[in-house]
Amino acid sequence: MENETGAGAGEALGALGRGLFWLAENIVLSFYNLAHALANPGLWLDWSDPQAIMRVVYYGGSVEFFFVVFTTFLLLTGIGLWRNTFLWGCVRALEGFANTVGRFAAWAGLIMVLQQIVIVFVQRIFARPDIVIGFGIPIQFDISWWSEELKLYNAMVIALCCSYTFVQGGHVRVDLIYAQVSHRTRRVIDMVGSLLFMMPMAVIIWLYGWFFLWRHLIVPKPSASESLDRLLMKARALRWNVETISFSPNGFNAYFLFKVLLLIFAGMVFLHAMAFFWRSWLEWKEGPESADKYLDRDMPGEGQEAFEGTH
Repeated sequence: MENETGAGAGEALGALGRGLFWLAENIVLSFYNLAHALANPGLWLDWSDPQAIMRVVYYGGSVEFFFVVFTTFLLLTGIGLWRNTFLWGCVRALEGFANTVGRFAAWAGLIMVLQQIVIVFVQRIFARPDIVIGFGIPIQFDISWWSEELKLYNAMVIALCCSYTFVQGGHVRVDLIYAQVSHRTRRVIDMVGSLLFMMPMAVIIWLYGWFFLWRHLIVPKPSASESLDRLLMKARALRWNVETISFSPNGFNAYFLFKVLLLIFAGMVFLHAMAFFWRSWLEWKEGPESADKYLDRDMPGEGQEAFEGTH
């Protein structure tokens, strides 16, 4: 019995050692992979070469790409531990990026409302089957196309304003424990949440969304389980086959844009998870007086307390 217990512990330690070695190996190799990609842009930017496209498809959802991003996060965090001002600069840059994109994308909601009004007037009052926009060479689509296209504006608001809403403190949150604990305990909860929930969720969505997008852009259809060599062999028969299906006759036929938005959403959530982790650590280190430091919210000052109490 003791021998079996000792053997099991040995196997566990061996597996742990192999896992740590694999982690360290990929972190070290990430420097080479990034340098190789930057030194040879033609291998993946020259899309007149089908093999370059396949390299993008493979590496965009690969372990190599993940560790380049992960190592960058570790390096920036390490520099920030040494120079807090540098880390505050990273936080302000990423939060500013989220705010800028979100404030711009929010206008899609107004466009959606105005377009719906035009559709109702054209269809019900003028009894027209289509809408024509422009002079000379106008843009002309069936009413059903414009109606289905409204979904794209809705998707833009959801995908591009998610990080912005997080910065603004607008997401719904049920505070059972968080509201009752001290400032530093909250920051610890925030750091753990960003590492264990936000980042893994963004990575999983990216991995599924990446190959989901490319399977509707090119043929032969790539698979996440295929090796680089296998994809390069497929490149011989590669051709563009952009998805143009619609859910109704003459309906909106650019649903691949939703898949692009899914990837942008995952990327922005991951970036903000980095910013949220760094802000939480800095606020934990500097104490309660640093809470919401440099935070650019659209509802500052009076009334902010009531706003924060709604989530």
